[in-house]
This record gives sequence, C-alpha cells and structure tokens, in this order.
Amino acid sequence: MPIFDIFSKRQKALRGDIPDVYRYDDIPTQLRIQIVYIMEDVLGNRQQYEHYSYVRIIYNSIANILCREYGVFHLSENYRKHSNEMDDLMDFFLNERNIEKVLDVVELSFRMVDRETRRYNYLNKRNPSKDADLAIEDLNRRFEEHGVGYCFTSGQIVRIDSELIHSEVVRPALKILNQSQYAGAQQEFLTAHEHYREGKTKEALNECLKSLESVMKSICDKRGWSYGDGDAAHALIAICFDKGLVPPFWKTQFSALRSLLESGVPTARNRLGSHGQGAAPKPVPDHIAGYVLHMTAAAIVFLAGAEASDAG
Repeated sequence: MPIFDIFSKRQKALRGDIPDVYRYDDIPTQLRIQIVYIMEDVLGNRQQYEHYSYVRIIYNSIANILCREYGVFHLSENYRKHSNEMDDLMDFFLNERNIEKVLDVVELSFRMVDRETRRYNYLNKRNPSKDADLAIEDLNRRFEEHGVGYCFTSGQIVRIDSELIHSEVVRPALKILNQSQYAGAQQEFLTAHEHYREGKTKEALNECLKSLESVMKSICDKRGWSYGDGDAAHALIAICFDKGLVPPFWKTQFSALRSLLESGVPTARNRLGSHGQGAAPKPVPDHIAGYVLHMTAAAIVFLAGAEASDAG
C-alpha cells in the first residue's frame, strides 16, 4: 500500500520534528508494526497463511532458518501461546531487543519478497513483481521516515551513513556490481557492508579492498590485459592507468584520483586491517570504515564507468 502524507506527519515536518541523523541501535515499535503491515500485504496475512500452502511455506521457512542459525527450537519466549510459526515469528520480531536479530527477520523476509512473491498470480495479484518492488520501496521509506540508518538493497540490509552518499555513490556501485562480470566483487562489497553494519570494521576494510581488486581484475580480464596472480591494488591500479583506461588528456585532472586510489583504500586496509598491529589491538573507528566503504564505492563507479565509456 502507498505511504500517506497524513496531517500529523505534515505538522511534525513543519515543527522540525524529524530526525536529522541516522540511528542504528533502535528499531522503534511503530516502525516494526509498519514493517509487519508491509510483510502481510506482500507475503500474506494470517488468514492467507491458513488457506494458501505457499504462504505457510514462506513464513515457516523464515522461522526455521532463524531457529537453526540461532540454535533454538522456537523464536519467541511466548511460543507456547502461538499455534504456528508465523505468530512465533511476528512475536519475536515485535519484541526482540537484539537489533541485529530484528534486522535478520527483515532481511530474510524481504529476500522472500524479492525472490518468491514475483511469481505469476502470487496471492491472486495481477502484477506481483510490481507489488514486490513497491513493498521494498515502502520498507526503505519507512526506515528513512524513522531516521533508522538501514535499507534493503541487492538482497541484503545495508547501513546508510548519508542519504546523499548512498543515492549518489553506493546505489550506483551496487547497480554496476549486479552485472555478471562483477559477481565476485559484488559479494565482497556486500560482505563489507554486512561487516560494517555489525561493527566488524577491520573485516569491512579487508572486503573493501578485495572488492576493488576484483573489479580491476574483471576489467583486465575483459580487456585481455595481463596481470600477476598475486597482483594487489597498487599493481592493478597501475595497469588500469597505464593501459589508458583514463584518456591521456584527463590524466592531469585525475592524478589526484590515482593518488587517492593508491593511498586511500589499500593504505587504510594495510595499516588497520590485516597486517601485524603489535601487542595492543588497534581499533578501526566507524567513521574511518564508513569513509573507506564509500571511497571504495566511488572508485568502483569511476573504474567501471570508464571501462564502459571507453568500450563504447
């Protein structure tokens, strides 16, 4: 269903009662209830759960996956009150305090929305694929409405630090990486986002670099440019520039970018991510990890865009 611009919302906006920064450690009850409405609209409600076997299969699959991964037989502490997995799942989602587990439910549920509900005539709908797209759009708008810094994209929940950066850099990078030639880089970039969301900042840096290196190797493979099996970011960057991926008359303008690529992502990863750090562990601050993540996305967009433009 569409999101309505009701009177109370307009008044809150006029008063300035809207979040100006994202939060990551709270999924408010109101947002959880709104997400349940979206899930029931597109996956099926309780009545449809009773009457359609494919609706039961989807909800039961979500609950069973989570039970297996958490090592439990039931999700909710009130499972004895529930007669089926759907109610157990919804109770768990509405009351769980661990935010990562709450997001587990959202991610798995909307993967089902994205992959399963697009089938022809799902829930007797004329255009189930369009309904799936609208449901995902509604979910992300609800996150934004509540100032919760996450969104569902490319089958995963990813963390957002800036809506401008996400829309102008991260989203275009994900669109590029969705091409088959960048499948490995896509998985590494999404894994970097997952680590970042979970606070595993060193792991995020490592996956950032792997993704950037994979993109450059894919470009080299497509162009027939040779590189060594052990070539890392510095050598791959040199190949991409030496082979004219950036036109000669732009080299002066992009000299700063080359310096950024060479000293940015690889250096951040090398100094803080994977090499020896001495007796005292060196923490990687969230803002550094976020910066490197977004810098990686910008580099991917630039390199893939340059490759596509030059090929055309």
